[in-house]
Amino acid sequence: MNSSSDVLPLDLLSFILERDTSRLVPGVRIKEADGVRGVQFVSPDVSMSFPLSQLLVNCDLFPKEFSIVLTLKVSRTAAKRNEHVFSLLAPKYLNKSKHEEKEAVSDTNEGKSSTEKKQQMEIQVKRNPEPGDVLLGLKISPKRLHFLMKGGSEAVEQWVFRGIGLADNQWHTLVLAVGEHHVRLTVDCNSPIEIVPSRPFSSDLNIQGSRFHIGSRGRWKGLFSGLLRQLVLVPGSDATHQICPSSDSKLAALSVPPLLLDLPIIGRQRDVTSDAEKRVSVGLERTCTELQQGQLWFSQEKKALYLCDGSAWITLLEDHKRLDYLLEKQVLTTSSETHDIEVFQIPGIGLMAAMAHRSPSSGSAVYLWTSSGFRLYQNISTHGALAWRHFNLGKKTFLVVSNSETGSEKQSSKDSGADNSVIYKWSKKRKRFVSFQTLQTFCARDWEAFNINHNTYLAVANHRWGNNNHTIESVIYKWNKSTKAFEIYQTIPTSGAYDWEFFSVGPYHFLVVANAFDGVTTSVDSVIYVWIDGRFQVFQKIKTFCATDWEMFQIGGRVFLVVANGHRLSGTGPSQYTINSTIYELDIGGQMFVRFQDIVTYSAVDWEFFSLGEEHFLVVANSFNGESYSLNSILYRWQGYEGFVPVHWLPTIGCSDWEYFTYQGESYLIYSSAKTPLFKVFKLKTY
Repeated sequence: MNSSSDVLPLDLLSFILERDTSRLVPGVRIKEADGVRGVQFVSPDVSMSFPLSQLLVNCDLFPKEFSIVLTLKVSRTAAKRNEHVFSLLAPKYLNKSKHEEKEAVSDTNEGKSSTEKKQQMEIQVKRNPEPGDVLLGLKISPKRLHFLMKGGSEAVEQWVFRGIGLADNQWHTLVLAVGEHHVRLTVDCNSPIEIVPSRPFSSDLNIQGSRFHIGSRGRWKGLFSGLLRQLVLVPGSDATHQICPSSDSKLAALSVPPLLLDLPIIGRQRDVTSDAEKRVSVGLERTCTELQQGQLWFSQEKKALYLCDGSAWITLLEDHKRLDYLLEKQVLTTSSETHDIEVFQIPGIGLMAAMAHRSPSSGSAVYLWTSSGFRLYQNISTHGALAWRHFNLGKKTFLVVSNSETGSEKQSSKDSGADNSVIYKWSKKRKRFVSFQTLQTFCARDWEAFNINHNTYLAVANHRWGNNNHTIESVIYKWNKSTKAFEIYQTIPTSGAYDWEFFSVGPYHFLVVANAFDGVTTSVDSVIYVWIDGRFQVFQKIKTFCATDWEMFQIGGRVFLVVANGHRLSGTGPSQYTINSTIYELDIGGQMFVRFQDIVTYSAVDWEFFSLGEEHFLVVANSFNGESYSLNSILYRWQGYEGFVPVHWLPTIGCSDWEYFTYQGESYLIYSSAKTPLFKVFKLKTY
């Protein structure tokens, strides 16, 4: 293993303090300030350092993207000189006992970086580092925070955050997030301060033989005089969203050592000499031995409370269902292959599912859920139906279908390349869907219904005009309350549009289109639009590969978008069906979606997100691998820092859509096939 970007969060302070739980590590004391415990450094003892290889096993390179989460307290009189919070030193340093620190630095005059707080930064470079010099570090000086990192040409660079004001005798939690093109500091969950260097960070920081020091540089000079409560390294991720927002932002915790997590005694300050008091640990799982017997541990991820009985953690409180396995509930033969399923409720009738059937002769069907599963309720005449969308206008229920072919009665429209998609209205009297309005579309692949400021809109994804023209306009319709009809409101240029996804973040409304093909290549930009002054305007473009679906979801306060990439095609070359589909996360500070995780898929055509208790899942519709339509679609579970990991493999044939629904407290998944006339319902069994 050459890099360490796929390592779980590393609690560096716990690693030191818990190596021998029978005694306190030499060189430190446990102090309590304002009812909160922290580590005070008495001397730069070697026990407060360790070879980094003990944590980053088989890793030669430091992760090129990472976060440092730390909670500290600096007195007003302490930070009168440079003090090192932590240092990663090159090898052979400990053998150079008389090596004096040389601070001969020269400004590179990179200028100022303006932020919301008008912070200033400067970049300083120390040339030709010798063995034992700093590879990575953080130090505090009066009113400044210095981040040090070895550059690409054997140089140690400093990024200086001015006017931070940490020396105020208060607790503060910092997240220092380092990416390839930025270093971002978040203090107490406030707005981040970002520095963009003139050149990218080095991605080949060799850490072989390096040693990590906490509270010093391994010498008396620069010993940290404050209190340290938390120090966590998070490789490959910006950990800000893991702890923010927080009800106590100055003490926001990702992982704090058990020694420091007892119930607070407010208003007192004393040395801690006894470990007999009962404590509640919060954060990552700890070892449970006789020394921890009687200790409580609260898992934030599992929302559960555990008690150490001397050998294992015993569950005290846990109140959430967890997915055990999927049971095949129903297999139903349909009149035709199915491209899409829409599940919805009609008051007084029950749960229904509209199937978009491929065959014009058989039309499409609406099914009603019963105790034994879905049964046919109504046939609706459609022509190459590709998608259904359900929506409400007040107390009235509607369905709109995407037709990709034109009926014989509209042959003139067919000659012009246009089709007729239809809106159906639920008739309470007839207890059936009846035709309500016809809209001209062009091989429509999808409809999206949404509301903004009490107005209802429909967006259609027009895929192509005729057989070749994929660069056409898709249309947004608005409900006219006076004429009782949908009317064209805005047109948006698209390239082989396949899907629309509407979502809101706070007061902002977004609409993202999945562009699949421009007539030459599937490598095209899909576009996120934001609602400004009554119109959708471009917010961000993302390169996709035959994008067929977008799914927006939220976990905690984090906002994600996942795209289903169908295949790569460029010119006359062969298509590649085994490609990555990508999850993007909204970076609120940067005001853009950034890549979060890539997942290998096989001509993916749909993603479905759902939550079960406190667990979160994504299921992908894999449709084709270049040779066969019979392959597994995969269910992924959210694992926090690991992202989504596969947990269930579901055999499917030409899978075209997944839908999650619940009924009378039970949870189900249904999938449709575009290659065989059937659909399957799975019941999610929990424990």
